[in-house]
Amino acid sequence: MTLTQLSYIVAVDKYRHFATAAQHIYITQPTLSMQIQKLEEDLGVIIFDRSKTPVIPTEKGRKIIDEAKAILSGARHIEDLASHTEKGLKGTFKIGIIPTVAPYLVPLFLKPFMERHPEVELVFHEALTADILTALNEDELDIGIIGSSSGQQFFEQTLFLEPFQAYVSVSHPLAAREKLRIEDLYAEELWLLNEGHCFRDQALKLCKKDTQRFKTNNIQFESGNLETLKKLVEQDFGMTLLPYLSLQSYQPKCANGVIKSFEEPVPRRKIRLVHARAYLKEHHIRALHECIQECLPEELKGIEEENLVH
Repeated sequence: MTLTQLSYIVAVDKYRHFATAAQHIYITQPTLSMQIQKLEEDLGVIIFDRSKTPVIPTEKGRKIIDEAKAILSGARHIEDLASHTEKGLKGTFKIGIIPTVAPYLVPLFLKPFMERHPEVELVFHEALTADILTALNEDELDIGIIGSSSGQQFFEQTLFLEPFQAYVSVSHPLAAREKLRIEDLYAEELWLLNEGHCFRDQALKLCKKDTQRFKTNNIQFESGNLETLKKLVEQDFGMTLLPYLSLQSYQPKCANGVIKSFEEPVPRRKIRLVHARAYLKEHHIRALHECIQECLPEELKGIEEENLVH
């Protein structure tokens, strides 16, 4: 019995299909099937009922898979202990990050982090919050960077509080305002992200609107990308809400949109580091947390937790 064989049965249990599991762990299906069959022969137990579609674990197979997950987690912890040496950190560090944070935050800390920890291999996975939390639970990621609460089963650390800002077309009635109030949004129709994005849910809560599809000038459009929403506004179509970091590269002379801040209390979201294991990669997590906070714009440092949008 090997750790590799245990990882194979965990993969098949996840995908419930031998070919799909093989594809996701980058081996051939014959190799996967042969190794699992060898494990079953060595143990004298049938782990998967292959007569079912999709395949399912047998009663004993379910118990073996649960034990395999615990063993693999312990093995990763041993690797983690070895990854922290007197010379610094090393090893692979897998980070999940939501799309409304990734393109704006990663460029801030990536180079400084790699200069401090050149032997760490960073692997980024951009995904929605729900997918990141699932991957953390299944030990496919070491840490996640998200913008909403993760739930009690995860460990959380606050990175920073990020203000909301409005982005309006130059002809919009609110473009003439020095600052906006939250109440100004109640009667407005906003461009929104697709369902599944926590920033969409936060915008809806802030505007006190239901989740029906918004319609502006006979156009219905929901995007998975904040940059698309900005381009729509710049074509003189309405307004949208954006997180603070997404507007840091804004060039007023080159854009046909106007940034509007909010009066106090300014609506904000909390950007968090989340992980599923108490001690796994703890030195990497601490190093990443410190580096990100040092690289933040001064405007995002030391903001008190008030008027958070969850």
